[in-house]
Amino acid sequence: MNDLRDAVRAAARTLADAGVGSPDHDAVALAAHALGVDAAEVRRRMVLGGEVPESYAGLVAERARRVPLQHLTGRSWFRGLELEVGPGVFVPRPETEVVAGWAVDAARDCLDAGVGAPVVVDLCTGSGAIALAVKSEVPEARVLAVEVSDLAVAWAQRNRDRLGLDVEVEHADAVTALPGLTDVDVVVSNPPYIPTTAEPVDPEVRDHDPHVALYGGSEDGLAIPRLVAARAAGLLRPGGVLVMEHADSQGESLPAALRASGSWSHIEDRVDLTGRPRATVATRA
Repeated sequence: MNDLRDAVRAAARTLADAGVGSPDHDAVALAAHALGVDAAEVRRRMVLGGEVPESYAGLVAERARRVPLQHLTGRSWFRGLELEVGPGVFVPRPETEVVAGWAVDAARDCLDAGVGAPVVVDLCTGSGAIALAVKSEVPEARVLAVEVSDLAVAWAQRNRDRLGLDVEVEHADAVTALPGLTDVDVVVSNPPYIPTTAEPVDPEVRDHDPHVALYGGSEDGLAIPRLVAARAAGLLRPGGVLVMEHADSQGESLPAALRASGSWSHIEDRVDLTGRPRATVATRA
């Protein structure tokens, strides 16, 4: 098939038949990656006539086998930042952009209150997405990113260096990280929270995201989030803010766990743009 329009349309049908949730978008994105252009240029060439790159069929076949789009392109967008991702690191999700935004808001509140340059810690940073977004949008902040996985640390450092954002990437366990630091203004975390009895439906997640970034260590999925929240309590100054992402089903159980710990006040659960419970925001008592 030599015509780009026909090839992209056929690719979209193939991806739809394979159960890919966004077949049209992915077909164009793969063509853009293969051609080294953006999606708008692909659509222009589809109208005016363009040749199909040699690598396109192979990319479409891989995507039809449910290899994540981001692994094939090596790129993932997050709050306007183009991140590099691949095997060994959790691919950041669009819903987490809202969580990062709440951390950005909390950091800006510190500036508005005259506290000074805020200190922000991202526990379980993965690719560095949240930490880098905070630094990009609140450049005055000192931002530290903590990650336990060797591979994910490498991706986070690579993204930091490529974007030129001054984020301190710490290779450490989020449960014990940054000993001696006690004056943090904001802690944000997207910890592993899937219950151990559950299995992700999408093959992209189940078969390709690292399990250390997925499973919360207990049947309710909250064993690790509770430990991360306890470390956050030790890092935050009184009045500091915790923003923690959770599963849709944990909009009541995570706030209850934080209340039971006695470390938090003003505990609020927030929904994402789809109306689903997405993160708990709490103030250090």
